[in-house]
Amino acid sequence: MDLGIGSRVKHPAYGDGVIIGLEPNVYQVCFTKYGIKPLGKDYKSWEVIEAIESEKALTYDRLEKSLVNILRDWAGVGKLADIGEKWKGGKIIIQPHDENLKGKELPIEDFFHKIVMIRDRMRVMEQRVNSSKEMSEQDKVNLQQYITRIYGSLTTFNVLFDNKEDHFRGEKSK
Repeated sequence: MDLGIGSRVKHPAYGDGVIIGLEPNVYQVCFTKYGIKPLGKDYKSWEVIEAIESEKALTYDRLEKSLVNILRDWAGVGKLADIGEKWKGGKIIIQPHDENLKGKELPIEDFFHKIVMIRDRMRVMEQRVNSSKEMSEQDKVNLQQYITRIYGSLTTFNVLFDNKEDHFRGEKSK
C-alpha cells in the first residue's frame, strides 16, 4: 500500500517524520530534526506509525494533527487538553464600545485551541531554557522567572480547561 500525505513514520536514522509530498517513486518526508528528505517508495526499513491511504484527500486539520502529534512526542509535551463540557459549542463575542463598529464572534473551541498552543509552546520554551548548554545558570533562572510570570498571567483562562492538571500555574502568593 502506498502511504498518503499525513502518514506518520519513524525512520531508523532520521527519527519521527510526516509524509508531506508524493512523487511517482518518492515520498517527501518532513523529519522533526532533519527537515525534508526524499525517500523512495520502495523503502521498507521505517516503522509506519499512522498510515493514511494515498487516495484519501488530505485536509489541513489532518496534516496539522499529525505534525502536532510528532512535535509533542519529540518535545515531550503531553496530550492535548480538553475543554470543559459547559464550553463546548459556545462562542466568544467581542463587541467594541462604539455600536457602529462590527464585533467579532468566534467558536470558543478555536479560542481554546490557541490558548492550549500558547501553553504548549511555553512548556517547550521552558524545556529548552532548562536544557540549554550555552546559557549560564543565572540566565536560566532569570528566564524561568519570566516564564512563570507568563503562566501566572494566563491563569484567567484556567476556567476553560476540563482538568485541573492542564491549568496554568504562576508564582504562589507569598
